[in-house]
Amino acid sequence: ASQEAARLIGKEHINIVTDSRQHRDGKFGVIPSADTYKPSTTAADVALTYYCDNETVDGVEFQSTPEGENLVADMSSNFLSRNVDVRKHIAIFGGAQKNIGTTGITIAIVSNRILPPHAEMADSVLMRKFGLSVGPVVLDYPTVAKNNSLYNTLPIFDVWIAGRVMQRLLDASEGQTPRIATQQAESDKKAADLYAVLDGSDVYAVVPDKSVRSRMNLCFRIKGGDADAEKAFLKGAESRGLFGLKGHRSVGGIRASNYNAVSVAAVEKLIQYLKDFAEGKA
Repeated sequence: ASQEAARLIGKEHINIVTDSRQHRDGKFGVIPSADTYKPSTTAADVALTYYCDNETVDGVEFQSTPEGENLVADMSSNFLSRNVDVRKHIAIFGGAQKNIGTTGITIAIVSNRILPPHAEMADSVLMRKFGLSVGPVVLDYPTVAKNNSLYNTLPIFDVWIAGRVMQRLLDASEGQTPRIATQQAESDKKAADLYAVLDGSDVYAVVPDKSVRSRMNLCFRIKGGDADAEKAFLKGAESRGLFGLKGHRSVGGIRASNYNAVSVAAVEKLIQYLKDFAEGKA
């Protein structure tokens, strides 16, 4: 995100508050302590503070909302999996394809604090001063809000799917406060059961630090990253109907995604395979 921001408006306008690679021998896998952050000198200099709540490649997730001026969060990969204090943010956005529905829509929760009449959006003159092209009106937050998200024709099928998913969450959480508590409990338990098996065997090594492990993306290596062992693991998994466990192409290894649509039964099936493989029964 920082690289894209620097490309768009110039690196002189970007402050990298923290780079986790500097705290783990050049690799991702931790979220540095807040006392090591390097915030901008004054709050007035901060247009927004961006963070990605769950990183899918290495399996790192914020355990709580970080502090920062004008927080903007990308929650594409853990949206609707736990309780979130929305009021701490000026904007939260997420692609639908992980926990909400099919690809084709992005959900944005935008605070009134940054919408007219409470705030003025950057006009075209200011955008051009930064060397930025003026975005299309259909992506203009004030326009979208004023028209109740119906300024343009939406991809109706994708919206309908998202609606069905959300209705299912509501139906499953009748009487719960907050309403996301039921799904959060399920997500937490699925992840905890998987990590318990991974931690209980010398065959597996979880990639990120224990303090920041993702509940959505469990990344681990087999026998220290032995290529043949990991190929054998993937082949055996597929023979049992367990697909999509290969790690991201940039880092390799194994990655088990634990999104909301992954049932408890599917997790239990994976847990049994993990146990069998570790014991040489696979």
